[in-house]
Amino acid sequence: MVLSGAGIAQGLGADNRDPGETETAITGAALAQASAAALEHTEEGTVTGTEVGDEESYYEVEVTLGNGDQVDVQLDEWFAFVDAAADSETDK
Repeated sequence: MVLSGAGIAQGLGADNRDPGETETAITGAALAQASAAALEHTEEGTVTGTEVGDEESYYEVEVTLGNGDQVDVQLDEWFAFVDAAADSETDK
């Protein structure tokens, strides 16, 4: 699968979340599918975090857009779009 014009910054299973959090990152083939679905929705950006079993949907993919804004894309278990919202969490 080729994701033209979009980037995936995270390695398989890697996540940029705090080490104390117990969220499970998406891995393997599911990571590729979830990333592609999220980037199709945002039309640009880089995947910077993922989660399986998010409280809002089956998969959550965090995408950082070119302007630095972050969007959390919610997907169902078949990688279909459910919802998207600006990520309002602050790191510091």
